Amino acid sequence: MTPRLKTRFTEFFDVDHPVMLAPMDKVAGGALAAAVTRAGGLGLIGGGYGDAGWVEQAFRDAGNERVGIGFITWSVQKNQDLLEQALDHNPAALMVSFGDAEEIVKNAKARDIPTIWQVQTVVQAEQAVGAGVDVLVAQGQEAGGHGMDRGLMALLPAVRDAAGPDQIILGAGGIADGRGLAAALMLGADGVMMGTRFWASAEADGTDAAKAGLVAATGDGTVRSKVFDIARGLDWPWHYTGRSVRNAFADKWVNDIHDMKARAGEAQEAYDASDPDDLSVRALIAGEAVDLISRVESAADIVRRIVQDAADLLERAPHHLR
Repeated sequence: MTPRLKTRFTEFFDVDHPVMLAPMDKVAGGALAAAVTRAGGLGLIGGGYGDAGWVEQAFRDAGNERVGIGFITWSVQKNQDLLEQALDHNPAALMVSFGDAEEIVKNAKARDIPTIWQVQTVVQAEQAVGAGVDVLVAQGQEAGGHGMDRGLMALLPAVRDAAGPDQIILGAGGIADGRGLAAALMLGADGVMMGTRFWASAEADGTDAAKAGLVAATGDGTVRSKVFDIARGLDWPWHYTGRSVRNAFADKWVNDIHDMKARAGEAQEAYDASDPDDLSVRALIAGEAVDLISRVESAADIVRRIVQDAADLLERAPHHLR
């Protein structure tokens, strides 16, 4: 596909399209990251909480494609060896999110590895810019997985104003089609990072049941809560919640998190005893953009259509001026 959208992001990474794969834990494996890169975007492996064997396999699965990797900041800070292992692969970029990542950014920059820092507030964006990060990702609360409570519509331009005109910024949260990409560009972004849309792709790691669940889900049917952190025994910082598709397990606890914490052992036992494909219990992490997903597609088709639709919309934009 001929490049149609040229931004600071595409120039910096020398890619055709301003689209980046979110490094979803154990979903964005090497095959998916490589497919997004081949399609002209930037693919990131989901390093998540840190599994050295899984990370190695993901880089092998990516083959010779230029891919990056992303980690959960507060988790990888406990495993410096894993961070060094990832940096030894000389990834296209290192992304961090959820915590103070200044030392991690410094470490990557010392190796001339581009850095990406996802933020959920303007204050966080100012810290990341001060640390010299190459790319900011402004994440709205619409996103699947962990985040905070600001919506992307107001957060993204606020981050642009705070970071200045030259900072490379991506928008994330609730973006799954060309309309979202076009809107993000108009709000001040240089591109977008997408997770949920690529979760429902042929190359994503995960079961057919989970992907069918994404196609069937609705944005109204997602909820942001602590339920699945407690159920999985994950000690997330208090100010981050996770968005997932509501199910019977979540409905049991979502309105009484204090009771769930008090009975955490019982909740975790029930969760662990369930079948991994039992979506009435297991977390199906997804954002509000599930409304915009009607089928599982290849990563290449997703990138191609989103970029094509966004470019068409932007070209027609002058018709709104009378």
